[in-house]
Amino acid sequence: MPCLADSIRHIDPSLQELVVTVEQAASFATLISAAGQLAHTLAILLVQEVLTQRAQQPTEWPRCSKCGTRLQSKGWLPRQLTTLLGVVRWERRVGRCPHGCKIGQVAPLDEQLGLASHQQTSGELTQVACALAVFVPFETAVALLNRLLPVPVSPSAVWLWVQAYGQRAMQRLQVELQQLADGQPPVAEPLDAKTASQPLLIGADGVMVPFRPAGGQPHGRTRWREIKVAILARLSQRSTRAGKPVTHLEHRRLVAVLGDIDALRPRLWLEAVRQGVCHAKVVVWLSDGGRGFWNLYAQCFARYALGILDFYHAAQNIWKGATAWLDGRTTQARAWFDAMRHSLRHGESNRVLDELMATLQLEGLPASTRETLSQVYTYLQTHREHIDYAKFKELGLPLGSGLVESACKWLIQQRFKGVGMRWSEDGFNHLLHLRLAWVNGRFDALFAPALSPNW
Repeated sequence: MPCLADSIRHIDPSLQELVVTVEQAASFATLISAAGQLAHTLAILLVQEVLTQRAQQPTEWPRCSKCGTRLQSKGWLPRQLTTLLGVVRWERRVGRCPHGCKIGQVAPLDEQLGLASHQQTSGELTQVACALAVFVPFETAVALLNRLLPVPVSPSAVWLWVQAYGQRAMQRLQVELQQLADGQPPVAEPLDAKTASQPLLIGADGVMVPFRPAGGQPHGRTRWREIKVAILARLSQRSTRAGKPVTHLEHRRLVAVLGDIDALRPRLWLEAVRQGVCHAKVVVWLSDGGRGFWNLYAQCFARYALGILDFYHAAQNIWKGATAWLDGRTTQARAWFDAMRHSLRHGESNRVLDELMATLQLEGLPASTRETLSQVYTYLQTHREHIDYAKFKELGLPLGSGLVESACKWLIQQRFKGVGMRWSEDGFNHLLHLRLAWVNGRFDALFAPALSPNW
């Protein structure tokens, strides 16, 4: 019975040396490496053979897009494509209009394969490169690719692919936003019964990112700009090893924009509709005291969602009042703060407000102290419906926005705030939208053949 190595030798004489390298490998690591190189070469030969067979089949020539005359063959032309396997080469028929219409050369086989006329890289290679760039810097992505692939890839190539597909993601989003504005809501994401029954959490936060100076020049003072980030997720409960129940986020979806609240609003509402905000049994808005985010809540979500002011942010404001009135370094200030914090946490918000009002009526308060206490009172009074923490805890809802903040910061901090990083606006936006596509489960759809950029 002939061995596999002998069979491979007979496929192509060029494989002889590769087979010998595999057979003479001294260690398991070198054996795997040599076998991988052989496998890549065999795969390329197989692909090229299949392409040659398809090219030999009779060609049904389409009609000229200008005059309607059926195209005629002008012979064979070579084609090559850089792929995950390596460089694949083949020849196929090309045709032109017999009347000389300026439509260029047409290769029916290319169209059957979903290849653009000037495409030099296969879709799966650009997809893998963009996926790596979503998580690591371009140089690192290239280093990983070059360790895994038989063909070199440059950082500039990866950058161009990210720009192309990031732009495509942005264009798709703009279409969806326009459709929503025209009264065409997005199709809701399908959810299993268990996930659909869980509370829907919505929250938002801001994260600062370093940008290049105006005009995108590499030199000059760094500009820090805020990225508005929002999260939508389903709330579930799980137990720690000690048996303590903790809140866990499932089915996370993120929204982000380099812009103000007005830019975030339609994007967040689009995703909220997609996540079933209008039909969820329980919807929760959880945020710190940022006025812009609560205005967004009032405009879009108040009719659907229960608003929760981050407890720790509320407590922080009470501490500001304590330090302004009693000096934060004193035992009396700590005792008063602890009492107010305990009351707030256990459903006695009225007591906290009454205590603040009574303090404001004291004679002899310095103007600065009165102003600070007044601000704290107004703040808590404004959020009176959002600070019933005993009720929220009884419903199994989170009281702090730490889960929201960590998820939002993960989107930005991990990739956009590395040492020495400064971004141009276009470069940031393109990569941001690819990263959003990944975390939201829509990354693969960007690389469908019909959406492949032509280059």
